[in-house]
Amino acid sequence: MTKDEFAARSWILLDELPLGRRAIVRAIHLKGAERRRLLDLGFTVGAQVEAVQRSPLGDPVAYRVRGSLLALRAEQASDIEVEPCTA
Repeated sequence: MTKDEFAARSWILLDELPLGRRAIVRAIHLKGAERRRLLDLGFTVGAQVEAVQRSPLGDPVAYRVRGSLLALRAEQASDIEVEPCTA
């Protein structure tokens, strides 16, 4: 992917998604057990995710995906690319 293609993309990292906003998971860059855990919980490419609540210290953040509420640390969320929903 060229620099221009990357800049034109509307994707952001999950840890950048504002509270109350929804997005579609486009890529998961985690590996091993962390990746498997998220996949098993329904956190898959194409799934809709919503940032629901931030802990008092800012990390972790609770995300709703496929009817489940999952808490992810910023370190994990920064390895997940999402496309914010416009509606």
